[in-house]
Amino acid sequence: MGEEGTEGTVHLLCLAATSGVPLFCRSSRGGAPARQQLPFSVIGSLNGVHMFGQNLEVQLSSARTEDTTVVWKSFHDSITLIVLSSEEGTSELRLERLLQMVFGAMVLLVGLEELTNIRNVERLKKELRASYRLIDSFLGDSELIGDLTQCVDCVVPPEGSLLQEALSGFAEAAGTAFGSLVVSGRVVAATESWWRLGTPEAVLLPWLVGSLPPQAARDYPVYLPHGSPTLLDRWWQPVLDPLRACVPLGPRALPAGFPLHMDILGLLLLHLELKRCLFTVEPSADQEPSPEHRRRLLRAFYTLVTASHFPPEPGSPEEKVEDAAQRSQVPRACYLVSGPEEPGTGWRLVALQSGPRRLLLLSAQSPTHALRGLATHTLHALTPLL
Repeated sequence: MGEEGTEGTVHLLCLAATSGVPLFCRSSRGGAPARQQLPFSVIGSLNGVHMFGQNLEVQLSSARTEDTTVVWKSFHDSITLIVLSSEEGTSELRLERLLQMVFGAMVLLVGLEELTNIRNVERLKKELRASYRLIDSFLGDSELIGDLTQCVDCVVPPEGSLLQEALSGFAEAAGTAFGSLVVSGRVVAATESWWRLGTPEAVLLPWLVGSLPPQAARDYPVYLPHGSPTLLDRWWQPVLDPLRACVPLGPRALPAGFPLHMDILGLLLLHLELKRCLFTVEPSADQEPSPEHRRRLLRAFYTLVTASHFPPEPGSPEEKVEDAAQRSQVPRACYLVSGPEEPGTGWRLVALQSGPRRLLLLSAQSPTHALRGLATHTLHALTPLL
């Protein structure tokens, strides 16, 4: 299994579908922003072959060369996005979902009307610059996984009910139905209406907050001298300690002291109906491989099992009618062993599907025959959390 996201270059192109005029190009190498740009002749050829197919009523969606994967996708017959990746092990599923997130980011910060009714290309180019930082975060090595799973990255706070009550009360007092607490791009608590936001809004908003630099301009809460001089104190002063306890959660996702088997080096738990996930590579952080390597292994394994074994998530663009009809015939578990069988050598990855939950585990010590038992026990322990 290739390690998705290892050293390689990713180029993202955005063009006006009817004219073929490039709107922007973003690149990354090894997960970091890169200045390397594609020649205009290459951009023209990539767009030209896609338009040629459309004129013949042939939909060109992807292609592979010896070392590069290319995916095309048009949105509303107005915007064409093209991504090229030479990263080892990159899958078409990952690139397709990347393009969906990129277009969602463009809509989030520019608006659909501006993208579907292009009146002035130069003005649109300038407006799209506001989305670069968010888009670049999708191309980089993020600690989050919602861009791939299309589920909201969450953390489990130690006093979640207190924070939920405070947030709901504050949102009602502020006159909004939509509110959430976010730490390191992960949702700690949110109002019921916020959870009803569709995909990709609920995934994009925490990513947007996480992509802002510390010095970025923000909307700040203020105390209204006459109308609401104590609003923040009333709701948040009583829960300052639980709020502070959320700050170090971040990549850990799980409460401190949560009992995980010592063989687990990373896990991804998804609730496919709620569209939420818990993702952590913090257990046994002093052992090899590195957290970055663990994230790449779990992302690649998620892509493999989603594309090859388990059905796409309900409502995802990849789900077809025949897939939904055959869902009862899909496997419930699968595993992958990389390297020698001896404990402590290579990696073991196991995936377990149970109802709306899907669990992926990374281990280096567990013998192959024990993987399913380890996953089943862990899923039972995590089920009350998500």
